[in-house]
Amino acid sequence: MCYIIQTGGSVNESLQDLELRRKNLFRQLANLGDFRRGTISANYRKCGKSNCACTRKDHPGHGPQYLWNVSIGGKTQARNLPIGPELEKAEREVERYRAFLRLSQELVEVNDRICQLRPARTIEDENELEQLKKKLRRHFAEKRKKK
Repeated sequence: MCYIIQTGGSVNESLQDLELRRKNLFRQLANLGDFRRGTISANYRKCGKSNCACTRKDHPGHGPQYLWNVSIGGKTQARNLPIGPELEKAEREVERYRAFLRLSQELVEVNDRICQLRPARTIEDENELEQLKKKLRRHFAEKRKKK
């Protein structure tokens, strides 16, 4: 599966180009498949037995042991992954999560540019304009009171 990720963009992009790009990003997000947060690391550990080879200075320790780690809400979760299909599956899911993050960031950037380019509606009627101004003043005054 191929993910097209672009950052930046030309200054002269049209609203139509950006909308097409946003549509493409949504399509890529929809096609990501399963993904999960976290990282996978290969760890080597010393066992603590005094007569084991791992106690030697130049020995890296027993392993590798593959560990999936994630921090959710300030709590760390970890799980050992046996080498083989389960490790391969987890590695694909973590990589897809990285692609999800990149695509999401690009989507936010494209939407920001769309919002900057899209014109606000025009109001010809002076009465309607005054009504809108009153409504907005009230709205923002209520927000200020809540703080």
